[in-house]
Amino acid sequence: MNSIPEFAELLAGCERSAVHFEARDAYFSNPRFEDWQQGERVDWGDRASWWRPYHQHVADAVARGVSVRRARVVSEPVTDYIRWEHYQTRANVEAGEAVRWLPRHQATGLLLPATDFWLFDDRLMRVHHFSGDGEWIDNELRDEPTLVSAYAEAFEAVWDRAIRHDEYEVK
Repeated sequence: MNSIPEFAELLAGCERSAVHFEARDAYFSNPRFEDWQQGERVDWGDRASWWRPYHQHVADAVARGVSVRRARVVSEPVTDYIRWEHYQTRANVEAGEAVRWLPRHQATGLLLPATDFWLFDDRLMRVHHFSGDGEWIDNELRDEPTLVSAYAEAFEAVWDRAIRHDEYEVK
């Protein structure tokens, strides 16, 4: 596969399910994270101020009947970045995404992928590659049935153990 479609295109082509696995404790910085570190908070009553194209893509997929789920494996105590992600996750949930958190110490016995990924309809996987300090490197598409199946099983194992977003307290 030479050209990698944009995320929005992959999600738009999804018919049943899209799952996102994340296992890093920090990602590249961005202005919203930096603002949050300086004490700024989202005005949840002003949807236009926080609703992003990503949220609309998810809402559109969910409206078509696509199940969109995200599982995050995190170290505790959490990093500031994860604390911010937890705070920001309200937007994902309001878009229709189901989110769960798995403390890393509760993942013992699970075989976890070494990379973050999106899996679309259990057939196509977009694998994300980051540097050690969390900077985005690139991504790749994979569709080998054995690999896709292994990643799907890993996601489901994490999902089954993980704590619903509204029940997870950052520590």
